[in-house]
Amino acid sequence: MIGRHTVGVLVANRFGVLARVSGLFSARGFNIASLAVGETEDPSVSRMTIVVEADGPTLEQVKKQLNRLIDVIKVQELTSDGMVDRELIMIKVSISPETRTEILQIAEIFRAKVVDINQKSFIIEATGDENKIVALVELLRPFGIKEVVRTGRIAVSRGPKTIA
Repeated sequence: MIGRHTVGVLVANRFGVLARVSGLFSARGFNIASLAVGETEDPSVSRMTIVVEADGPTLEQVKKQLNRLIDVIKVQELTSDGMVDRELIMIKVSISPETRTEILQIAEIFRAKVVDINQKSFIIEATGDENKIVALVELLRPFGIKEVVRTGRIAVSRGPKTIA
């Protein structure tokens, strides 16, 4: 059965590593639902959080293929009950004098912040799991979403266990 799986990958922080990892996915026909990359506490190492849509055997193949890449240090699947995950979104939404208050109330309910305002739009910033982000987008959609930027999922395992 195909599902969404989260994979944490430690890689060498070198030129071209992201291209090699994404190339592996495209060459084998694996679909990446989201990909977030950032430097770790060690500047020579970056961490990727990859969300892949796959069945069990395909996921195992993805992990094996990633482990074969020279720049990959470690690969770990993160399960929903063993991780904390978040996503950041910024939404530019149209406003009018009639809708301004209602949009602010929606942002408050979602603990989102208005980070920019002008006569015609707000930029709203929010973090949370995917369900929260999707719900916020759906509530703002009727007002006229002008632009959406999302980070994709980032995740870390719960408790003392680390990927390093």
